[in-house]
Amino acid sequence: MISHINGRLVEKTPTYVVIDCGGVGYKLHISLQTYTAIHTENCKLLTHLSVKEDSHTLYGFYTSNERELFRHLISVSGVGPSTARMILSTYSADEVVHYIISADVGAIQNVKGIGGKTAQRIIIDLKDKVGKGKESSDLLFAQDNTIKEEALSALLALGFTKKAAEKKMEQVFKNHAGEITVEDLVRKSLG
Repeated sequence: MISHINGRLVEKTPTYVVIDCGGVGYKLHISLQTYTAIHTENCKLLTHLSVKEDSHTLYGFYTSNERELFRHLISVSGVGPSTARMILSTYSADEVVHYIISADVGAIQNVKGIGGKTAQRIIIDLKDKVGKGKESSDLLFAQDNTIKEEALSALLALGFTKKAAEKKMEQVFKNHAGEITVEDLVRKSLG
Protein backbone atom coordinates (compact mmCIF):
# COMPACT_ATOMS: atom_id res chain seq x y z
CA MET A 1 0.00 0.00 0.00
CA ILE A 2 2.62 2.58 1.09
CA SER A 3 6.04 1.69 -0.33
CA HIS A 4 8.11 4.54 1.11
CA ILE A 5 7.88 7.95 2.71
CA ASN A 6 10.17 10.76 1.64
CA GLY A 7 10.12 14.02 3.53
CA ARG A 8 11.47 16.21 6.32
CA LEU A 9 12.43 14.55 9.58
CA VAL A 10 10.44 16.25 12.36
CA GLU A 11 11.14 13.93 15.29
CA LYS A 12 13.65 11.14 15.82
CA THR A 13 13.77 8.71 18.76
CA PRO A 14 15.36 5.24 19.02
CA THR A 15 11.94 3.61 18.52
CA TYR A 16 10.15 5.87 16.04
CA VAL A 17 10.47 8.85 13.72
CA VAL A 18 7.97 11.39 12.46
CA ILE A 19 8.40 12.46 8.84
CA ASP A 20 6.53 15.45 7.43
CA CYS A 21 5.46 14.63 3.89
CA GLY A 22 3.26 17.19 2.14
CA GLY A 23 2.06 18.70 5.43
CA VAL A 24 1.14 15.33 6.97
CA GLY A 25 3.29 13.89 9.78
CA TYR A 26 3.78 10.13 9.45
CA LYS A 27 4.90 8.22 12.53
CA LEU A 28 7.06 5.23 11.59
CA HIS A 29 8.25 2.67 14.12
CA ILE A 30 11.92 1.87 13.48
CA SER A 31 14.71 -0.42 14.64
CA LEU A 32 17.94 0.80 16.22
CA GLN A 33 19.72 -0.07 12.95
CA THR A 34 17.54 2.41 11.06
CA TYR A 35 17.86 4.97 13.88
CA THR A 36 21.65 5.01 13.60
CA ALA A 37 21.53 5.14 9.77
CA ILE A 38 19.40 8.31 9.63
CA HIS A 39 21.68 11.37 9.51
CA THR A 40 19.95 14.06 7.45
CA GLU A 41 16.88 16.22 7.94
CA ASN A 42 15.44 15.09 4.61
CA CYS A 43 15.09 11.34 4.62
CA LYS A 44 13.43 8.51 2.75
CA LEU A 45 12.36 5.37 4.57
CA LEU A 46 10.94 2.21 3.05
CA THR A 47 7.75 1.17 4.82
CA HIS A 48 5.64 -1.76 5.87
CA LEU A 49 2.04 -1.21 6.94
CA SER A 50 0.82 -3.58 9.64
CA VAL A 51 -2.97 -3.75 9.75
CA LYS A 52 -4.67 -5.20 12.80
CA GLU A 53 -8.25 -5.12 13.98
CA ASP A 54 -7.61 -2.17 16.29
CA SER A 55 -4.65 -0.38 14.64
CA HIS A 56 -2.74 0.50 11.48
CA THR A 57 0.99 0.81 12.22
CA LEU A 58 3.72 1.97 9.85
CA TYR A 59 7.23 0.53 10.20
CA GLY A 60 10.16 2.30 8.57
CA PHE A 61 13.41 0.82 7.23
CA TYR A 62 16.56 2.45 5.94
CA THR A 63 17.45 -0.49 3.65
CA SER A 64 15.44 -2.89 1.55
CA ASN A 65 17.33 -5.83 3.11
CA GLU A 66 16.06 -4.87 6.55
CA ARG A 67 12.47 -4.52 5.31
CA GLU A 68 12.60 -7.86 3.49
CA LEU A 69 13.97 -9.62 6.58
CA PHE A 70 11.30 -7.95 8.74
CA ARG A 71 8.61 -9.34 6.41
CA HIS A 72 10.15 -12.81 6.58
CA LEU A 73 10.28 -12.64 10.39
CA ILE A 74 6.63 -11.64 10.80
CA SER A 75 5.63 -14.56 8.56
CA VAL A 76 6.82 -16.92 11.31
CA SER A 77 4.08 -18.09 13.68
CA GLY A 78 4.46 -16.36 17.05
CA VAL A 79 6.61 -13.49 15.73
CA GLY A 80 4.77 -10.20 15.47
CA PRO A 81 5.99 -6.82 14.22
CA SER A 82 7.20 -5.76 17.69
CA THR A 83 9.27 -8.91 18.11
CA ALA A 84 10.68 -8.61 14.58
CA ARG A 85 11.63 -5.00 15.30
CA MET A 86 13.31 -6.12 18.55
CA ILE A 87 15.35 -8.71 16.62
CA LEU A 88 16.42 -6.06 14.09
CA SER A 89 17.28 -3.66 16.92
CA THR A 90 19.48 -6.27 18.57
CA TYR A 91 21.32 -7.44 15.43
CA SER A 92 21.93 -6.10 11.95
CA ALA A 93 20.04 -7.75 9.09
CA ASP A 94 23.23 -9.54 7.97
CA GLU A 95 23.84 -10.89 11.48
CA VAL A 96 20.26 -12.20 11.72
CA VAL A 97 20.61 -13.94 8.35
CA HIS A 98 23.92 -15.46 9.47
CA TYR A 99 22.38 -16.76 12.72
CA ILE A 100 19.44 -18.26 10.84
CA ILE A 101 21.64 -19.97 8.23
CA SER A 102 24.05 -21.27 10.88
CA ALA A 103 21.12 -22.40 13.07
CA ASP A 104 22.45 -20.42 16.05
CA VAL A 105 19.48 -20.81 18.40
CA GLY A 106 21.42 -19.24 21.29
CA ALA A 107 22.08 -15.98 19.45
CA ILE A 108 18.45 -15.59 18.40
CA GLN A 109 17.31 -16.54 21.89
CA ASN A 110 19.44 -13.68 23.30
CA VAL A 111 16.86 -11.25 21.91
CA LYS A 112 14.50 -10.03 24.62
CA GLY A 113 11.15 -11.84 24.44
CA ILE A 114 12.35 -14.79 22.33
CA GLY A 115 12.35 -18.25 23.86
CA GLY A 116 13.95 -21.43 22.63
CA LYS A 117 10.92 -22.69 20.72
CA THR A 118 10.40 -19.39 18.90
CA ALA A 119 14.12 -19.21 18.02
CA GLN A 120 13.98 -22.74 16.60
CA ARG A 121 10.79 -21.93 14.65
CA ILE A 122 12.46 -18.84 13.13
CA ILE A 123 15.42 -20.94 12.00
CA ILE A 124 13.30 -23.78 10.61
CA ASP A 125 10.84 -21.50 8.81
CA LEU A 126 13.37 -19.06 7.36
CA LYS A 127 16.52 -21.07 6.70
CA ASP A 128 15.58 -21.75 3.07
CA LYS A 129 14.08 -18.30 2.47
CA VAL A 130 16.98 -16.15 3.69
CA GLY A 131 19.71 -18.52 2.45
CA LYS A 132 18.88 -17.83 -1.21
CA GLY A 133 21.30 -15.45 -2.87
CA LYS A 134 23.99 -15.96 -0.26
CA GLU A 135 27.41 -16.89 -1.57
CA SER A 136 28.34 -20.54 -1.28
CA SER A 137 31.23 -19.67 1.06
CA ASP A 138 28.73 -18.25 3.55
CA LEU A 139 26.65 -21.42 3.32
CA LEU A 140 29.69 -23.65 3.73
CA PHE A 141 30.78 -21.60 6.75
CA ALA A 142 27.30 -21.96 8.24
CA GLN A 143 27.21 -25.70 7.52
CA ASP A 144 30.68 -26.07 9.03
CA ASN A 145 29.51 -24.33 12.24
CA THR A 146 26.43 -26.56 12.49
CA ILE A 147 28.58 -29.68 12.12
CA LYS A 148 30.99 -28.41 14.78
CA GLU A 149 28.15 -27.60 17.19
CA GLU A 150 26.48 -30.99 16.74
CA ALA A 151 29.78 -32.85 17.12
CA LEU A 152 30.63 -30.81 20.22
CA SER A 153 27.27 -31.70 21.76
CA ALA A 154 27.88 -35.38 21.06
CA LEU A 155 31.38 -35.29 22.59
CA LEU A 156 30.10 -33.46 25.67
CA ALA A 157 27.40 -36.13 26.07
CA LEU A 158 30.14 -38.77 25.90
CA GLY A 159 31.90 -37.17 28.88
CA PHE A 160 34.50 -34.89 27.28
CA THR A 161 35.09 -31.44 28.76
CA LYS A 162 34.32 -28.61 26.37
CA LYS A 163 37.98 -27.60 26.13
CA ALA A 164 39.15 -31.17 25.40
CA ALA A 165 36.40 -31.74 22.83
CA GLU A 166 37.21 -28.50 20.99
CA LYS A 167 40.92 -29.39 20.97
CA LYS A 168 40.22 -32.87 19.52
CA MET A 169 37.90 -31.44 16.84
CA GLU A 170 40.50 -28.82 15.89
CA GLN A 171 43.09 -31.58 15.35
CA VAL A 172 40.64 -33.49 13.12
CA PHE A 173 39.98 -30.37 11.00
CA LYS A 174 43.73 -29.76 10.57
CA ASN A 175 44.26 -33.30 9.27
CA HIS A 176 41.08 -33.48 7.15
CA ALA A 177 40.61 -31.84 3.76
CA GLY A 178 37.15 -31.25 2.29
CA GLU A 179 33.71 -31.80 3.77
CA ILE A 180 33.16 -33.92 6.87
CA THR A 181 30.02 -35.34 8.44
CA VAL A 182 29.11 -35.03 12.11
CA GLU A 183 29.55 -38.79 12.55
CA ASP A 184 33.03 -38.76 11.02
CA LEU A 185 34.06 -35.76 13.09
CA VAL A 186 32.92 -37.45 16.33
CA ARG A 187 34.48 -40.79 15.36
CA LYS A 188 37.84 -39.21 14.46
CA SER A 189 37.78 -37.08 17.59
CA LEU A 190 37.38 -40.25 19.68
CA GLY A 191 40.27 -42.03 17.91
